[in-house]
Amino acid sequence: MVTPPAQGGHGLDAIYNEDLHHTAVVAATGCIDGYYSEYTGTPQELLSAVKHGFLFQGQRYHWQKQRRGRPARGIAPAQIAGFLENHDQVANSTTGERLWQLTSPGRHRALTTLLLCGPWTPFLFQGAEWNSSRPFFYFADHHPDLAALVRKGRCEFLSQFTSCQSTEAQAALADPGDRATFEASRLDWDERDRPEHARALALHRDLIALRKRDPVLAAQGRTPVTLDGAVLGPECFLVRYLEDSGDDRLLIVNLGRELRLRPAPEPLLAAPEGRRWQLIFSSDDRRYGGPGACAPESEDEGWTIAGQAACLLGVVPIEDHGNH
Repeated sequence: MVTPPAQGGHGLDAIYNEDLHHTAVVAATGCIDGYYSEYTGTPQELLSAVKHGFLFQGQRYHWQKQRRGRPARGIAPAQIAGFLENHDQVANSTTGERLWQLTSPGRHRALTTLLLCGPWTPFLFQGAEWNSSRPFFYFADHHPDLAALVRKGRCEFLSQFTSCQSTEAQAALADPGDRATFEASRLDWDERDRPEHARALALHRDLIALRKRDPVLAAQGRTPVTLDGAVLGPECFLVRYLEDSGDDRLLIVNLGRELRLRPAPEPLLAAPEGRRWQLIFSSDDRRYGGPGACAPESEDEGWTIAGQAACLLGVVPIEDHGNH
């Protein structure tokens, strides 16, 4: 899809990474129904999505009873559209609920931080930037005969999910051909001014500004920034942005409980020589509805990584107190 036409491809600018979406949903909600059954939502899966883009690059995909994907080597990160919601995925449910409504606030803020700091081109579905409470349903305007077939097909497709299999659930599915289904999916723009939605909007605005302003995040895909990573715990991992001059960044994502690392024998946690880590951003900031941001590293206490949160660290020189 993104290979240039001269090389036999279609030359698209970017392609959705549904693997990232699927593993993130499993991590956030625990759902392993339908096509989510091929994902575990583990830190290693999320880290692999950061480092390699697509998770399935030709392996057997049992849900489809065939191999899925092709090798993605050579595809630039900017050609991959990373997302937590899109029109297909939000609509693939009985309720059309958004991801923030299906998981905890902390996990959602942490995954949003990963999305907007990751190497891919971030994609935000309409209303995601302020945690829209409006559902998004599958809708289509067809003549009556085709509309009936579309409704039947929709029921059959969604029956892969256990929650959509009962007679009651099937009867409750929004009719794609009913104008009310379309109207229910319209955004309520006034929500942005309400406190709980304004906090979500602030989170997205600040992360987008950080992605544009921070020299390391902004350089992804344009200058030599090498990504590495490590799993720190059952629901925790780190991404290290290794910059040639040593101006590294460290992104820590913890979707589980608070993690205390004493000792911390992971070399990617070590700051470059002569420097120390400094907190740049935390999804726990009270501005976003969190409990308050704290630097994860302490000289005396080691590493204490907040639960259901993400933080970004940069480097500053270690002060030479002997010269003062």
